[in-house]
Amino acid sequence: MVRGPASLVPLGYGKFVRADRVYALVPLAGDERGDGRRTLVHVEGIEEPLIASRSDGAIARDVAVALGHVEAEPAGGRHGQDRHPGQEHLF
Repeated sequence: MVRGPASLVPLGYGKFVRADRVYALVPLAGDERGDGRRTLVHVEGIEEPLIASRSDGAIARDVAVALGHVEAEPAGGRHGQDRHPGQEHLF
């Protein structure tokens, strides 16, 4: 079976990138962050990183799901679910 291109991952601001082209996520902090700016996304084939309004964790999860490394979470997120048996929640 021929596999098509990887799924698109939303970055916010109406931007989408192919999951298999993302190679680095850099969370913004301090004065760099603001006006919805949360993460720099480095994409193969694009010289400058893209600015995303989503967190690096949310983008990383979407990339992992799109590439088949983890299963998608059910609607409603992870609240109340123990995704890693034997590991206690910190909060």
